[in-house]
Amino acid sequence: MQNTIRTPVLDIAYLESGPPGGTPVILLHGWPSDPHDFDDVAKPLAADGCRVLVPWLRGYGPTRFLDAATPRSGQQAALGADVRDFMDALGIETAVLGGYDWGGRAASVVAALWPERVRALVVLNGYAIQNIAASGNPASADQEHRHWYQWYFNTERGRAGLAKNRRDIARLLWRLWSPNWKFDEATLDATAVSFDNPDFVDVTIQSYRHRHRNAPGDPAYDALEERLAAQPAITVPTIVLHGEADGVGPVAGSAGDARHFSARYERRVVPVAGHFLSRESPDEMVRAVRDLLR
Repeated sequence: MQNTIRTPVLDIAYLESGPPGGTPVILLHGWPSDPHDFDDVAKPLAADGCRVLVPWLRGYGPTRFLDAATPRSGQQAALGADVRDFMDALGIETAVLGGYDWGGRAASVVAALWPERVRALVVLNGYAIQNIAASGNPASADQEHRHWYQWYFNTERGRAGLAKNRRDIARLLWRLWSPNWKFDEATLDATAVSFDNPDFVDVTIQSYRHRHRNAPGDPAYDALEERLAAQPAITVPTIVLHGEADGVGPVAGSAGDARHFSARYERRVVPVAGHFLSRESPDEMVRAVRDLLR
């Protein structure tokens, strides 16, 4: 069932399934994608008796900013604050958070800054909080190549290209990032409508420029970004899932991330799966949530 809830900044659209009194599980999608990431994760968790909530992030689908003057920021502090505000608006004190990419970063921000709100965390690809101060340090040539889209979006040609070719870019990245996932055009089309949000391009461009110190953040989140700059530890029980075939974040990248977690921590490498693990191996994400709820 699709609903909308108002927060101080957004009207957040979300899908809800399972009993209203069940354990809240909030699943957060990545870029470029939408709540369809969790179609096959939400159903079994709802059948378990969980209250499963899957919002569209800012700049996607039916989610809308309330004020035209609000900066269209996609920075990590804004994404995390949106999840906290979403929980507040729904009267949810604590929840299991799960996500990847942008959604995994949002979930990680909440877990790090407001751990009392997070019962457990399932995050794909490891510690997701950006080290923006170190963003100017070059990575290996192979990793720089994997991040070509980020450099593209730091140019005005990239902004124009995203506005014109957002579906083509998504199709290409889905293939590159999940090389073993044989999705069809109908699957892409079902998600690509979420990229027609009027703020999708601006939120995307700001996100990829801000993380590389090429765009200012929204001043409303300055204090939160200062806290995130310290690379805070995550103190809630966490299972990290990493697709062995991830084409943007190689599996070796999360191998040393245990140092960022101070509670129960487990890392599971999932064979065959790529970046869109929740679509490719949904049972693994369901199992992780179930294990954390035991």
